[in-house]
Amino acid sequence: MTLQMLRDTAQALVADDKGLLAMDESTPTCDKRFASLGIPQTVEARRAYREMIVTTAGLGECISGAILFDETIRQQKSDGTPFVKVLIDAGIIPGIKVDAGAKELAAHPGEKVTEGLDGLRDRLAEYVRIGARFAKWRAVITIAGGIPSWGCIHANAHALARYAALCQEAGLVPVVEPEVLMDGDHTMDQCCEVTDKVLRTVFSELFAQRVMLEGIILKPNMVLPGLACAKQEAVEEVADATVNCLLRAVPAAVPAIAFLSGGQSAELASARLNAMNVRFKSRLPWALAFSFARAIQQPALELWKGQEANVPAAQQALVHRARCNQAARRGEYSQAMEQS
Repeated sequence: MTLQMLRDTAQALVADDKGLLAMDESTPTCDKRFASLGIPQTVEARRAYREMIVTTAGLGECISGAILFDETIRQQKSDGTPFVKVLIDAGIIPGIKVDAGAKELAAHPGEKVTEGLDGLRDRLAEYVRIGARFAKWRAVITIAGGIPSWGCIHANAHALARYAALCQEAGLVPVVEPEVLMDGDHTMDQCCEVTDKVLRTVFSELFAQRVMLEGIILKPNMVLPGLACAKQEAVEEVADATVNCLLRAVPAAVPAIAFLSGGQSAELASARLNAMNVRFKSRLPWALAFSFARAIQQPALELWKGQEANVPAAQQALVHRARCNQAARRGEYSQAMEQS
């Protein structure tokens, strides 16, 4: 794939005010969510759930790309049609999660580093053959007493940059996801400080690894107070803090920032993205989009509950959330959309 093709794919992933659907939950994570709703934790149940998602009518009008898990990218509809073909036919670009998860970082208590670089070049080549056109790697940064450390930030930023370089070598657009977690009682200001430091380090490492910024998508956290923080700022305050942090740390060459939802409620994630676009869209160097998982899927999952009879209602809820987030990209989301 040429550099121009990487640029074109990155632009296509955020064209027409669409965003990404992250349906790349690992098997343990998916099974945990199924268990909480009484859904069997089986390969067939996971396949049926993902078939419900990829066959949702109208999803391609709001979603430009879907991030898949290794199991999912190899699965098929009940009639034998590969999920990758179903997505492409719907106008949705297939993507793939390629990291091996966050593991304990040696000599850094309470901190993690994402693994998966070993053998990644060969795995990427296989995913390209299957039909993937972009990939995702997630790093996690925790705010607590004395952390994050410089060692943790640098180790994760370096891994993200090496992953991104390998993706571009293989012809895949890398989604670069450094997530400062919402867990904890830290303030919004503390989150802003850590997010700024993480992003600056990530881009320094991307530069060192010769990653073409025009051919990536950045997937960061919003700047938020910890879930246990006593003070929870208003939607507009979060929007201002997030965009101002990004303006200081993210180069203009990056085509788009697609936020993760990170445990926010579906409605709040949409409202915060909407406020950013209302207040800043006309003067930003990059698009502000979404790459949500639970904030799009969870209402549908709760309706589906593993029952074929519930598929139409679940699909309606799924496409509703996708439309809400497309409206948020346009600065047109409102609470009235939820009531309707």
